[in-house]
Amino acid sequence: VAHAAVKATDSSYYRSKYEQISKRRGKKRAIIAIARMILTAIHQMMTTGEVWNPTDLFKLDMPETLKEKQLAKAVRQATKFLEKQGLTVAS
Repeated sequence: VAHAAVKATDSSYYRSKYEQISKRRGKKRAIIAIARMILTAIHQMMTTGEVWNPTDLFKLDMPETLKEKQLAKAVRQATKFLEKQGLTVAS
């Protein structure tokens, strides 16, 4: 499963993690680390009943300043959309 996750083209999270780890520790250890990440995610989903959301993965590794910039951009876009709809937005 870890090999498939690393080679998947639709999600680059595990691939980027694999590349980071394999540079430091080697390819075999990187595959084991990815397998552990996947098993940990499955265990968490089974115990809490959460649904898999791959977009949350990128937020974990994102720097705090980038998170703040994205949040500010989302607020600006939402405000602009609401104003186009004829609503007034208090800031």
